Amino acid sequence: MGRVYGVPITVWENEGRPVRFRWDGRLYTVHRILDHWITLRSDWTPAAEGGLPERRHWRVQAGSDRAFGVYEIRHETAGDTWLLARVWD
Repeated sequence: MGRVYGVPITVWENEGRPVRFRWDGRLYTVHRILDHWITLRSDWTPAAEGGLPERRHWRVQAGSDRAFGVYEIRHETAGDTWLLARVWD
């Protein structure tokens, strides 16, 4: 079962891939990328923005060396923001 959050997070990248992120004051290291996909924002209009505003979704296994979980993080290219979208139990 997963929990939906939709909260802003800080993400560190390496060649466009997330390698760690900070959520709720805690640092998570990405150990494995489980899935990656791209969608287009449905609320986008050509007059409002210059390029195609993508949502880049990453499902990752992350945490410390001893404890980790599965997280879906999302990069909004239009505003260059990252969100924690979902956490799986």
